[in-house]
Amino acid sequence: MDPSGIPASTYYRWRREVHEPCTRRRHDAELTEHIRRIHADSDETYGSPRIHAVLRREGTHVAANGSSA
Repeated sequence: MDPSGIPASTYYRWRREVHEPCTRRRHDAELTEHIRRIHADSDETYGSPRIHAVLRREGTHVAANGSSA
């Protein structure tokens, strides 16, 4: 452990994740941006049920609670 009390492995894992997000984080970021576009295209009237329906129609498989399926 270094003087800050954080194990070196924790620091390097954090540093790697900041610069190289894992596949799931990249996918989640892309999905979030897509959801924001759908919401904006609906003049910000679509809520989660309609957005979920649009995603399903487009073939994007997402659980209703937001986790990837």
